[in-house]
Amino acid sequence: MFTDIAILSLATIVGLYMASNIGANDLANAMGTSVGSGVLNLRQAVAISVVANTLGAVLAGGYVTSTISKGIIDPGLLVDAPGKLMLGMFAALISGGVWVNLATYLGLPVSTTHAIVGAVVGFGLVSVGAGAISWAKIIKIAISWIISPLTGAAVAGGMYYFVEKKIMRARDPFRASERYAPLLVFLVFLVLILSFIFKALKNLHLDLSFFQTFLLTIPCAAAFGAFGRPWIRWQIASGSFQSEGQERSAVEKVFAQLQILASCYIAFAHGANDVANAIGPLAAIFSVVRTKAVLLQVHVPVWMLFIGGIAVGGGLLIFGTRVIETIGKNITEITAARGFCVQFGAATTILVCSRLGLPVSTTHVLVGAVVGVGVMRGLGALDLRILKNIGLSWIVTLPFTILLAMLLYKVFGFFLL
Repeated sequence: MFTDIAILSLATIVGLYMASNIGANDLANAMGTSVGSGVLNLRQAVAISVVANTLGAVLAGGYVTSTISKGIIDPGLLVDAPGKLMLGMFAALISGGVWVNLATYLGLPVSTTHAIVGAVVGFGLVSVGAGAISWAKIIKIAISWIISPLTGAAVAGGMYYFVEKKIMRARDPFRASERYAPLLVFLVFLVLILSFIFKALKNLHLDLSFFQTFLLTIPCAAAFGAFGRPWIRWQIASGSFQSEGQERSAVEKVFAQLQILASCYIAFAHGANDVANAIGPLAAIFSVVRTKAVLLQVHVPVWMLFIGGIAVGGGLLIFGTRVIETIGKNITEITAARGFCVQFGAATTILVCSRLGLPVSTTHVLVGAVVGVGVMRGLGALDLRILKNIGLSWIVTLPFTILLAMLLYKVFGFFLL
């Protein structure tokens, strides 16, 4: 009924639709605090995130992906039914895209990974049955709803407590920031370098443990930390910069630069992890059309990762304003110092938890980090109504995408199988 070219064209459109929604919601989280604090305007945030996100997708996104997202379904059950897999991937992409689109319209940050996993579960229930679903992995995902925000809140809140007590409330905040600059710069670069090694260089299969890599990274981070004080003096000597007509303090300017650096890492990590949520199913469809079979592992072309990274950035530009406002303004008031604590807390949590094998969601970690900073300022600094809506959207993600994918798969199957 459909030619291969028609199927591939439709799959590309659906995949790019999902990718743009990932950018509008997930990538908006990465830059939300930078825009909310006034450190970056929307155009600058988009430009930085598009570059970092695309680099993350191309350099660290992985060129081989499992046929069934996250191993939720045993792909061997669909080896003799490539048509079912293809329709399932269509249903998953559309279902995940619709939910993320709706959440973005409402300004609610949700996990796109959870959305696509829920959609895969939905088509799996209809195509191969409940017994084929890896419910243990679904339980891990549910556990991540607790682990991710709590860990992000603890790390970001702890950093904010340190910054607020030792620097912002010091008699001379500038001198205090100069005193602690080597430590702050050391910690930031330690996390960034470790993250880059484990993300960007994972395809090199370096046979180094986390502890060994940590020891090798310390001298590099210490070298950057040694330039902390000269860097701050240069920043202050260059003159304070303007944001929305208000002159920033010298100390806020220092944290603004660190915040941008951490934001770049979050965007890079997002490209490495979440572009695959749209490109993985798309690559599976391309593989089925090309080979007329179900492969347990699918090669993802570099051009597909590149286009996916660009589409994610485009989604941020066109649709991402509402989620940016939620993360950067509506939950709690964000300044450069607070934004730095959020981004550092999120980056550290993602690094440590991923190395420990704990299930975490980047979106949930970032929201938790924002809440952690807000809690340290007092519960009155948080908009509890917004938090209630966000929590509800997290709970609804899986059942919504499961049911929609089941419905779409049945409709597609009725007309095409």
